[in-house]
Amino acid sequence: MLDGRTDRDDEEEEMKEEELGPDGTPMPWPTSPILLLPRDALYNVLGRLTLREALACRPVCRVFLDALSSTPFLTSLAPLRLLALRHPRAAEASSSPSLYAFDPSLRRWLRLPLAFLPFRSSSPVTASPSPSLLYLWVDAVPSPSTVAGAKNHPKSLAVCNPLTGSHRLLPPLGSAWSRHGTVLAGPGGTVLVVTELAALSYAPGTDRWLKFPLSLPSKPRSPILMSGAVFALCDVGTPWRSQWKLFSCHLRDLGGTRGWASLDRHEWRDMFNILKRPRLLPGAGGRRILMIGGLRSSFAVDGPCSTVMILRLDLATIEWEEAGRMPQEMYRCFGGGVFGPMAAPAAAGGNNKVKVFGGDGRIWFSGKRVRGKLIMWEEDDIGGSGGGLWSWVDGIPGYNEGMYRGFVFDAGFTATP
Repeated sequence: MLDGRTDRDDEEEEMKEEELGPDGTPMPWPTSPILLLPRDALYNVLGRLTLREALACRPVCRVFLDALSSTPFLTSLAPLRLLALRHPRAAEASSSPSLYAFDPSLRRWLRLPLAFLPFRSSSPVTASPSPSLLYLWVDAVPSPSTVAGAKNHPKSLAVCNPLTGSHRLLPPLGSAWSRHGTVLAGPGGTVLVVTELAALSYAPGTDRWLKFPLSLPSKPRSPILMSGAVFALCDVGTPWRSQWKLFSCHLRDLGGTRGWASLDRHEWRDMFNILKRPRLLPGAGGRRILMIGGLRSSFAVDGPCSTVMILRLDLATIEWEEAGRMPQEMYRCFGGGVFGPMAAPAAAGGNNKVKVFGGDGRIWFSGKRVRGKLIMWEEDDIGGSGGGLWSWVDGIPGYNEGMYRGFVFDAGFTATP
C-alpha cells in the first residue's frame, strides 16, 4: 500500500467494525457449532477419537475438558498399545519418576509420570494383558528412613494404572525374588514370580503368595504367560552342547500331579539346534509363540551366527514355521554375532550382548553397540511370506547408554488395581 498500510491492517480494521453491534456495543464472539450439540451427540463425535487424541483435546476448551475427563467416556476408549521401556538406572530415586513408552502406530515417544507412587524407588517390570496394569518392584518401606543398605530393603510388587494415578501394594517378598525372579502378569490380577527352582503365585482376594516347586530339568529360560498357561525353554543337553526343549504348564496345574509337559516332536530337534540362545515371546492373537535366536552358520559348538531368526509356533496346530530373519545391514550393527561368538572382525574384543523383548507380534532388539535406538520387527499374518516388517526406532529419551529392556503395555482408563 502507498500509505504504508497493509492488507492485514485493513482486515483487522474491518473485523473491529464488525464486532460492534447497532447500539455501538461489542458483539459476543460466535459460538462454535460443536459446542451447541446435545451432550449425547457431542460424546458421539468425541468417541471417534483415539485415547491419545482425546487427551490432547482436553485443553481446547472447558466443554472438551469436562467431556473428555468423565470416567464413563474415558473407559469407553480403546487402550493405547505402547512399548514400555525398562532401564537399570530407572530404579534410582528421582524427584520426577516416570516411564518412557513408544507408540508404534505414530512412532512417537511418550512419558508417563509415576510421581503419584508413594515409594522411595520403583522399577517397572511388566504389564498385564489388555487392559493393562503396570507392575513394579518397590521398596516395602515408603519412607527413606534407612539409607544405608538400601539394596537390602524388603521388596514388594506394586500394581498401578499410570493414567488414573491409582495403585495397590501386593504382599511383600524377599529381595532374592526381586533380583532373580521373572514376573509374569496374567488376566484378572493373577501374578507369577518364576525363579530357577520355584514359582510364587498370587491371586486377588488373598493376602499371601503360594509357592510351587517347578520340577523342570533345568532353569526355565524366558518364561511367558499366555492362554492360561506358562511356557518356558529348558536346556536338556550336556555341559558342552545345549539342547533346548519347550515345556508348558497350565496355571491350575502348578504344583499338581500333571505339572509340566514337554511340547516335543522328533522333527523339531534340528530346528531347535540351529538357534543359539533362543528366547520366547507371545505372538499376535494370543495363540502363537515366537522363538527368537541366533541362526547358526554351522553345527559346531562355537560356530558363529549368520543372522537372527524368528520362528513361530501355532498352538492350534502345534506346527512351527519361519516368521522372519533380521536383515544383514541391521545384524552387522550389533557386531555381526548377536547371539554367539563374534563373527565379524570389527566385533573382535567387543561386547555385543543383545536384549530381546516385546510381545503380541512385535519384537524389539537392544544392543550395547547400538546406542540411542532399537530395532523393531512386526509380525505378518499367518501364512504371510513377507518375513515381517523390520525398522529402526530412533530418539530413545532419558538414557543413551546401557542395555534397554521393555514390555508391551496397553494404556487405558478401564483397568483398576
